[in-house]
Amino acid sequence: MYNTLKNSSVFFLGIIAFIAVYVNIVSAATSATVLATVTAQNVSVTVTDGTVAYGTVALTATKSTVNADLNDSQIGTNNGNITEDLNIRGQDTAAWTLAGSTAPDQYFHKFCNSNCDGSPTWTALTTSNQTLTASVTSSSSAPPFDLQIGIPSTSTSYTQQSVDIIVQASAS
Repeated sequence: MYNTLKNSSVFFLGIIAFIAVYVNIVSAATSATVLATVTAQNVSVTVTDGTVAYGTVALTATKSTVNADLNDSQIGTNNGNITEDLNIRGQDTAAWTLAGSTAPDQYFHKFCNSNCDGSPTWTALTTSNQTLTASVTSSSSAPPFDLQIGIPSTSTSYTQQSVDIIVQASAS
């Protein structure tokens, strides 16, 4: 009986020691903080001065914003907090279709973003986005760009048409 009690005591002491060690391991946990920050992406563009008044233009004639004509270049500015690509597109009007050249009830709208007052290279706008300027850094302006419009050869409408262009910013 003494051996049984002794064995039982050793067994219980072993269990108590195991529990003590196990409890210590579990209760010995610590914590640490991982410092993390985040900034919401802001994609934003403005166009200065943002208005072009071509006025009344004869059929098949063109008018532009270069210095020798209207002297009204436009400037796109990245107001976001990331590097952006600036895209540009045109639109159909209530009476005219945007096209690559003039025709009855078809007008063209073109843009130039390099040497526009010297030897401009005009790119015809479409109703889909095209690259105006790539990789404009935050709080920076793209080089000035100019616009040129060509009036239809004939028209079914002789009222003012909205020939707005859209400048869109997207993440680079």
